Amino acid sequence: MERVYNFSAGPSVIAESVLKKAQAELVCYGDTGMSVMEMSHRSAAYQAIIDETEALLRQLLGIPEDYSVLFLQGGASTQFAMIPLNLANGSGAIDLVLTGQWATKAFQEASKYCSVNVVGSSKDKTFSYIPKLDPAAFNKDADYFYICSNNTIYGTRFAKLPEVGNVPLVADMSSCILSERINVRDYGLIFAGAQKNMGPAGLTVVIVRKDLIGKARPETPTMLNYKTHDDNGSMFNTPPTFAIYICKLVLEWLRDEIGGIDAMEKINHEKAAIFYDYLDSSKLFKATVQGEDRSYMNIPFVTGDEELDKAFVKAAAAKGFVNLKGHRSVGGMRASIYNAMPVEGIEKLVAFMKEFEAAR
Repeated sequence: MERVYNFSAGPSVIAESVLKKAQAELVCYGDTGMSVMEMSHRSAAYQAIIDETEALLRQLLGIPEDYSVLFLQGGASTQFAMIPLNLANGSGAIDLVLTGQWATKAFQEASKYCSVNVVGSSKDKTFSYIPKLDPAAFNKDADYFYICSNNTIYGTRFAKLPEVGNVPLVADMSSCILSERINVRDYGLIFAGAQKNMGPAGLTVVIVRKDLIGKARPETPTMLNYKTHDDNGSMFNTPPTFAIYICKLVLEWLRDEIGGIDAMEKINHEKAAIFYDYLDSSKLFKATVQGEDRSYMNIPFVTGDEELDKAFVKAAAAKGFVNLKGHRSVGGMRASIYNAMPVEGIEKLVAFMKEFEAAR
């Protein structure tokens, strides 16, 4: 069977060359005589893998030396508790922008440990925009300021970062990390589940400024303390070894085949432009997000007719364009066009949508 064009929001498409390399090395990695899945995480061979993964990530994102890179488990959702347990250790208050389901879950979890000041929300319009923020509402004594950089379900993104002064900016980048150039120094902490742009599910990457580590609340469980993992090179317990290895292959692909972050950003903008240009000209399909808030990674769209939406999703799947059904909370359709989705996939999907529209 031929591979389909997978528009899933996550776990998502992985570059075919990465999969083939993993396949070639699956049974026997290098001269070890075993699979990475069988390898002791304490071995020299595996230490080389995790060290190279970190070095590649630092190179691609320009991560400064005064930031730690942690390879963790528990998914991005575990960070909703881990962050306040480790960072909400001064005033006991944080600022947060409510822009979707994941920011809402972060709000609910943080509220168990600290006071949460919601400085902006787009809930009134089903999170279809990024709210304009009034700096006068910010708490200058907040322990951190929390955003979800890209909202997977609703297709919005922060085109501009809030000006938070000396307050550490914390960002959930699960669905946009490695997709565009960022300045890591703008953030106190960045975290991302790997299953969208970095590899398979099971790995969560945390990039955290070193001065924010080591101040966890006394009641913080050992496994939820950043210092535990920083002191032990992400090896306090067995890390998600195979997921880290695949992440290394993805980073190599990004560096060697794509040409780095700047080249990837250009391609992502091209892909999004092709898709949005069609949606803006279509009489059948309509994007649900307008203006600068539009995501480059996740593009929700609708026909305005639920039955027609279902018919389109079914017809698209029959043609090899799969996982286009929108999130259950909003309906419609959604095309997640992460790094590994080729331009060709967007062009072919748009061509099919034009055919579908012409037949109506």
